[in-house]
Amino acid sequence: MKKTPASKPRKIAEMSAEYKLDYKKAKPNRFASRMKEGPLVVVLDPDVAKVFTSTKEVNKALRAIISAMPKQPTATR
Repeated sequence: MKKTPASKPRKIAEMSAEYKLDYKKAKPNRFASRMKEGPLVVVLDPDVAKVFTSTKEVNKALRAIISAMPKQPTATR
């Protein structure tokens, strides 16, 4: 019968130097300001995209659906 070797304690691997980030050299995200103003991107399924060919058409349809939805009562505390 073979004996299985006793398990050795595992060493915690150090992160390679190329993965270490020097936060002192970090710069703010230069694209963050665009996200506040820019449009929200939504991916349409191909069959839906065939019907709605422009942003205006999609927004018009969604606004019509929103106006037809029943108003949800707000909870008061």
